[in-house]
Amino acid sequence: MRFSTTFCRTNYIQYLCSLKITTMTKLIIFDLDGTLLNTIGDLTNACNYVLQQHGFPLHTHDEYRYFIGSGIRRLIRLALPEEYRTDDDFCRQILDEFIVRYNAHLHEETCPYEGIITLLKQLNAKGINIAVASNKYQEGVDAVIKFYFPDIKFVATIGTGPEVPTKPDPTIVNKIIELCPVEKSEILYLGDSNVDMLTAKNAGLTAIGVLWGFRTKKELIESGADITIEKPEEIWNYIQ
Repeated sequence: MRFSTTFCRTNYIQYLCSLKITTMTKLIIFDLDGTLLNTIGDLTNACNYVLQQHGFPLHTHDEYRYFIGSGIRRLIRLALPEEYRTDDDFCRQILDEFIVRYNAHLHEETCPYEGIITLLKQLNAKGINIAVASNKYQEGVDAVIKFYFPDIKFVATIGTGPEVPTKPDPTIVNKIIELCPVEKSEILYLGDSNVDMLTAKNAGLTAIGVLWGFRTKKELIESGADITIEKPEEIWNYIQ
């Protein structure tokens, strides 16, 4: 049996429409790197600088797109030559050197993605709570939020630390919900990687994959994205 092109297209459109969120959205949680901010340049430059100081091979921006997302410890291990990745003391040394370099140069190439500032201001004006859940270390989160979003009101901006495990563990998300107690059905989670989609699922939230970040649509869908969007303003299609 063959289906007409019109039939398939009509049903596909109906399916997309069925994904519209039906409960009132009271909180939107954003990933940071690759979702709110394009940080790939400064992260690449800082890590390559440290690698170069030790005579190690450097990596491209495209390679770093897949190194980033699971926290800086994972970033460092992936960036190092394989024979050094299991040396915990050396990895810690390189990590410390990276943090020093990155903290001094995190404002050079980083920028908010097009449409993000407008979206955040509109959400503030509408009274919809917004928060950040990042695998970036807390000091780095605080620095870039203060620099790039000085006029935006967030209910929480939480990164990783000694007491906060990296995503996809849902601890960061749960901490945000403690600070802004709403029903999980009233929360949207936006991110650009498989880690983000798994985080949303682990926390019991609607997962929205953003296609302007570091990873692919295929990865987001395979990791459980309920919805994918190409531009920040498309989020209004899913907010009641």
